[in-house]
Amino acid sequence: MWLVRPAQPDDLDQILAIAGAQSARLSSTLPKQSDALAYKIEQSLASFAGKIGAEDAPPRFLFVLENTETGEIAGTAGIDARAGNGQPFYSYRRDALIHASHELGVSRRVEVLYPSHFLTDVTLLCSFSIRPELRGSEAFELLSRARILFIADHREWFTQRVAVEIQGVQLDDGSVPFWDSLGRHFFDMDFETADQYSAQLSKTFIAELMPPNPIYVTLLSEAAQKALGQPHELTVPNFELLQREGFQPGCYLDIFDAGPVLEARTDSLRTLVTSHPKPLHAANHDLGETCLIAAGEGVQFRCTLTPVAETLEDTLKVPVNTWKVLNKTAGDRVRIAPL
Repeated sequence: MWLVRPAQPDDLDQILAIAGAQSARLSSTLPKQSDALAYKIEQSLASFAGKIGAEDAPPRFLFVLENTETGEIAGTAGIDARAGNGQPFYSYRRDALIHASHELGVSRRVEVLYPSHFLTDVTLLCSFSIRPELRGSEAFELLSRARILFIADHREWFTQRVAVEIQGVQLDDGSVPFWDSLGRHFFDMDFETADQYSAQLSKTFIAELMPPNPIYVTLLSEAAQKALGQPHELTVPNFELLQREGFQPGCYLDIFDAGPVLEARTDSLRTLVTSHPKPLHAANHDLGETCLIAAGEGVQFRCTLTPVAETLEDTLKVPVNTWKVLNKTAGDRVRIAPL
């Protein structure tokens, strides 16, 4: 069975292996250094335990996807309760200016990018990474949507809006058209180094090094212009899954690679709307469709896939091994959502 649960210190080496196997941008908020990742896991566990919640240190959660038969970790997913984590969260806002001359009879609409921290403090889905062979599978969907079930059962920890940055265009040779056309002129570092600084620290250093003025899109390279708002080809399955969840591209772009930033109202997310709390009971036969099922508060949170059957008494029947994976027993409350 596949299980999504909070990351633990013992998962460190396997998570590092996953992070190291990803391209530079496909795990941007997942540190690739042992000490930084160990701190992230420690901070996550404190958040799950409710020990982090002050305005200067918002909760940050890191989940892993585990194969319960082998103990292998096959993916990660995260939630930052407040984007920026106490610091400004920077994006580019896509807009336009009209340049006109009455005397010449010329009027032209010019696209511009404005540095913005409007998304600061919205809830942010982040740190999504999964082994390549699982992309597009039920395990892939479980890992992504388990976070929404966690939000549903811990609604008070999260804001009215939620966003997610989708990785932008990166070529096979590792070059990033948007970064190469803009960012590298202001940072004395390569793309991966700058992105890892963002993962380990914050994006505050961007405000110190990037120009505060609007960026005229026509001055960017042709490749950079084509990359604006486009997802990396490997993130298309996640992009499409999030759109089915209710996320939509807005006017904001990732400040490093110009990937799309998706936004949604938290209470309108499909998984949250279609999920229901139910009391749990056992069943050994006559089970129906496979659903996501989640249980447990805070650090005890567990989410898996299981066949279910609902009774006339409005209870939920699942296999006994599902009980064991969730660490629950008859009569306990769980939350289910359809695939």
